[in-house]
Amino acid sequence: GACAVAEGDAERSPALGNARRFPCRPGRHFLSASPCAAPVPLSCSAMDGIVTDVAVGVKRGSDELLSGSVLSSPNSNMSSMVVTANGNDNKKFKGDDKMDGAPSRVLHIRKLPGEVTETEVIALGLPFGKVTNILMLKGKNQAFLELATEEAAITMVNYYSAVTPHLRNQPIYIQYSNHKELKTDNTLNQRAQAVLQAVTAVQASNAPISGTTVSESAVTPAQSPVLRIIIDNMYYPVTLDVLHQIFSKFGAVLKIITFTKNNQFQALLQFGDPVNAQQAKQALDGQNIYNACCTLRIDFSKLVNLNVKYNNDKSRDYTRPDLPSGDGQPTLDPAIAAAFAKETSLLAVPGALSPLAIPNAAAAAAAAAAGRVGMPGVSAGNNTVLLVSNLNEEMVTPQSLFTLFGVYGDVQRVKILYNKKDSALIQMADGNQSQLAMSHLNGQKMYGKIIRVTLSKHQTVQLPREGLDDQGLTKDFGNSPLHRFKKPGSKNFQNIFPPSATLHLSNIPPSVAEEDLRTLFANTGGTVKAFKFFQDHKMALLQMSTVEEAIQALIDLHNYNLGESHHLRVSFSKSTI
Repeated sequence: GACAVAEGDAERSPALGNARRFPCRPGRHFLSASPCAAPVPLSCSAMDGIVTDVAVGVKRGSDELLSGSVLSSPNSNMSSMVVTANGNDNKKFKGDDKMDGAPSRVLHIRKLPGEVTETEVIALGLPFGKVTNILMLKGKNQAFLELATEEAAITMVNYYSAVTPHLRNQPIYIQYSNHKELKTDNTLNQRAQAVLQAVTAVQASNAPISGTTVSESAVTPAQSPVLRIIIDNMYYPVTLDVLHQIFSKFGAVLKIITFTKNNQFQALLQFGDPVNAQQAKQALDGQNIYNACCTLRIDFSKLVNLNVKYNNDKSRDYTRPDLPSGDGQPTLDPAIAAAFAKETSLLAVPGALSPLAIPNAAAAAAAAAAGRVGMPGVSAGNNTVLLVSNLNEEMVTPQSLFTLFGVYGDVQRVKILYNKKDSALIQMADGNQSQLAMSHLNGQKMYGKIIRVTLSKHQTVQLPREGLDDQGLTKDFGNSPLHRFKKPGSKNFQNIFPPSATLHLSNIPPSVAEEDLRTLFANTGGTVKAFKFFQDHKMALLQMSTVEEAIQALIDLHNYNLGESHHLRVSFSKSTI
């Protein structure tokens, strides 16, 4: 039968090579490559004539399903082998049982928690590629997972050898199987096949998000390892690296995608384990990243896997450091990332609605680490000066730059470069404001041209020497009454949004009607698509047909004198009409 060795027998067996059998209770023995290895029981029950367990050795091959014929001849070829788990799952394996270290697209997973579901096991493999088959050995706390390609399996094993995977707070172990494919008897493996088909069906209709593909499956929201994160009141920039830092306190973060939707900064973040996602949601939902702003709103996503194409400041796959940056984006320098990671170390999350205690300079540092630093060796945290290039030199003025950049901070000085009039230096009140302006305005259209915004190597903007005429290219706004953020705790801190087609208007006098405002904004060269007064008629929402038109209207009409000592206030809105 399957057990040739009696209780107490510990001699070497030529059929097992260097493996030893260790004494155990009657009817069972342990198989291990050395006396030190952690043994896993191999069932010796021959009642139904088939092996019902998996012997785990130290090296690859530990998942071999050893029958009597295998024990008696290590070189025998298996043309067919059947594994039964609790009488429910029947699986035929085709291939031979060679005990070398070659990779396989079939992976053996062991030490699974008792209550773990097929969905959770499939989710382990989804970040690395398509999962094509699964066999759960429920009674044995093991599973076999087949991926579509060997390359995907290699990536998965390499990743999880560096980051121990956990399911339900319990470490599990993954290695190559000796089987090259799984042949499943679908009638006896129906539940697993149903889950797999649901995943595959939705994977086939991937939905693109911001140039990135997301695979969905029929998973109840609470089981998903993917969180959807919305940042409210985003006064300071929140970067992919800041999110990674906060959320990795709760487990291995595999992937992050950031994007702007409904005029709000959002992110999808994938943990290795749904339980970590649950813990992070419970601990962080409603927390502020910084004092009184950047509030996290967290939900489970319907997605179970994110398929990231590029590693850059918008998306990152931590399991695939080899991915291209795409679209000319700079790839993150690991040395810079490590340096910034030290600087931005987090304190433990305190009670509800208290800030997550990231030093403010860390926001700037993390944004810089995400590939936005213009000059090496410049401390992003203290850098208040921005370099803006590709401006429309026929149209741009210091005043127009002051108005647009003033949406994101208090502009101190503006200098359009004398010898390069499509470029300008803009000095903000602090480094956080410069980061915020850069993250929101880089790549936006101003006067018909896509502007580029980076950190400057200059620490201040020099004013021209007294008596020198620089044609009005430099202007000092240090004492401007139009600064939006002078008063600490001002409502303006909570109403900072990316450029959007919808504008928020305030300080409207009672005598001004909807038609007056529609005409005023249409005269900036765009089309007014929609308008809505708030109840008190002092504020309104006005929607232009494009973001570019809204930017133009804000530049032209913010602080416009409507009469009766009312100057119109214009800002971008997160709402639509």
